[in-house]
Amino acid sequence: MDYVNLDRCPIYASFFGALGCACAIIFTVFGASYGTAKSAGAIFSSGVIRPDSLCAIMAQIISIYGLVASVIISNNLVEKMALHTAFLQLGAGLAVGCAVSLPGSRLASLVMLAPYTYLRASTQQPRLYVGMVLILIFAEVLGLYGVIVSILMLTRSTMGVTACPY
Repeated sequence: MDYVNLDRCPIYASFFGALGCACAIIFTVFGASYGTAKSAGAIFSSGVIRPDSLCAIMAQIISIYGLVASVIISNNLVEKMALHTAFLQLGAGLAVGCAVSLPGSRLASLVMLAPYTYLRASTQQPRLYVGMVLILIFAEVLGLYGVIVSILMLTRSTMGVTACPY
């Protein structure tokens, strides 16, 4: 038995990769659903004020970042993998999950609760809608940073790693 390979490629290594895959999708969906739930009150309130110009803001779009990272991670999951690769997959899942989950929550507080006022104001003054959408985009770009870092980590996870013996 080659103990070096057992230390480098333990049987439980793929668990960390699968955990990264799960963290990516769970945290992003949590953040996006929280943002959507908080925005619903503002949307309905603005619809009561002016029902002819009901605007819909979708915070669920940022959960796509977690889906992209999860698909990339799951395509690289194998039974025997290097611990280095598995930890980078876990880190990539946490990077995109936390980067999207926190803006999703902030999307609710900064871009949905503060724009609660913007939504009400934009129903009375439609020219404010563009500014409100720009604020939404600025909050969502933080999730884009997370998915870029995640993809960089995933591309580096197999570079320079010798294959585990099968």
